[in-house]
Amino acid sequence: MGDKDSIWHTISYFYENTVFVYGVTMLLVYALLAVLSFIAVRRFIGAERYVDYDKIVEAKHTPGISVIAPAFNESVTIITNVRSLLTLNYPKFEVIIINDGSTDDTLQKMIDEFALVQVDFAYTEKIFSQPVKRIFKSTDKAYEKLIVVDKVNGKSKADASNAGINVSAFPYFLCTDVDCIIEKDTLLKMIKPFLDEEEKKIKEVGTPCPECGYVHVKEEYKRVIATGATLRIVNSCDVDSGVITRVRPPKALIPRFQEMEYIRAYVLGKMGWSSINSVPNVSGGLGMFDKEIAIEAGGYDGKSFAEDMDMVTRMCSYMRNNKKKYLVKYIPTTQCWTEGPPNLKVFSRQRTRWGRGLFEIMVMHRKILFNPAYGRLGLIVFPYNFLFEFLAPIVEATGIVYYIYIIFTNQINWPFAKILVVFVYFYSVMITTLAILWDQLTFRYYKTWGEVLGLCMMAFLEPIIYHPMIVFFALRGYYNFITGKKHNWGNMQRQGFGQKPKTVTATPQPA
Repeated sequence: MGDKDSIWHTISYFYENTVFVYGVTMLLVYALLAVLSFIAVRRFIGAERYVDYDKIVEAKHTPGISVIAPAFNESVTIITNVRSLLTLNYPKFEVIIINDGSTDDTLQKMIDEFALVQVDFAYTEKIFSQPVKRIFKSTDKAYEKLIVVDKVNGKSKADASNAGINVSAFPYFLCTDVDCIIEKDTLLKMIKPFLDEEEKKIKEVGTPCPECGYVHVKEEYKRVIATGATLRIVNSCDVDSGVITRVRPPKALIPRFQEMEYIRAYVLGKMGWSSINSVPNVSGGLGMFDKEIAIEAGGYDGKSFAEDMDMVTRMCSYMRNNKKKYLVKYIPTTQCWTEGPPNLKVFSRQRTRWGRGLFEIMVMHRKILFNPAYGRLGLIVFPYNFLFEFLAPIVEATGIVYYIYIIFTNQINWPFAKILVVFVYFYSVMITTLAILWDQLTFRYYKTWGEVLGLCMMAFLEPIIYHPMIVFFALRGYYNFITGKKHNWGNMQRQGFGQKPKTVTATPQPA
């Protein structure tokens, strides 16, 4: 028994100290991200005062942008959102809707509403996708920017996005969802980081050397390959013809938790990472990409469950492998409003898929992890994702089991345990509250401070209600990946904007 006690004591000592170091490191990382985010947002606000977006609108050489939006059984919201996309404020853009084999009347609604007819189109498959059957354009000049692609169902948004990229005509593309509402100035805001770096390039290579008179190319130029922006939950907001007229925090519990989570993740997390060029992913709901680099990197992986992170990883890997410097930028303003899962059933499917996708990314791109050849991607982005995103649910779950065991065996140090739990709890509340208050003080999306304080109160409930669900669904996603269990999208409920809820039955999507 003595040997067993000694072994158990050694294991317990190692585990407790390892988890303690792990937890402290995580808290320090969050604190660092908060500081970096504060600096980055302040710089953004300061720079915005001197930006005249009208000059971009009026410029003759403003680059064109292709807006790509896959649609699968989106009958409830398709017309409102296509109209919203067509009214974006930008001088040169096209809207490409990909009907990914919908089994409802999504396509027919667009044909009737926008006077679409089938056209001959020189479709070139630069990156793989399931076959394109037909391409439609409108006979009404008011909708001349609209292209609708009808294709065989590819069982993923990634496959549909690839078809959109193949059809696109412009050097940049913005990928979004048709159940999102995009702010009218989104293209202007998101193209600006690309234009800023291009301007630097022109200045660097366009100035003759004072000694020899020749123009020298400087290698310090960094190419922006992707830009993201903040997303928010549209549930409970007032919407009129695809335009947000009044911002409100969601009333339902799960979307309300998600609103709080999104503010923290984007305004604090993504902006912090952006300041050191270590953005882990650009959201699939709204992301702008350099088309040339996206195609060279192989486009989206049609079988991926985390196509947004996979795409950015592929593009960054391509740049590193070809010894090219790059930037992935984020802007803190909210440019996209998305419907959050309205109930636990839909939410569980979403987060299980995210968990499975994260496991998939860690396996597919494992050669990047801790690999100095990939620079920040290998030494910052992937180590963080592995240690504090991928391992976190495992560490938390085993930690709970361990603490239950030592409680029942009367081995717990109660004074220390109580202090630790209280500290972690209030630290979590503090970080979330700071993110919400910082967002409101800077951008003032909510009209009343009562709404803000109500959202802040969710931070007190998150560790008790919301976070345990996140951990459970992530672990279920890991289990599904390991066992190869097929993922079924099931019934995806769409509230629509100003409409009654409707349930759309989707066909099973195998892994």
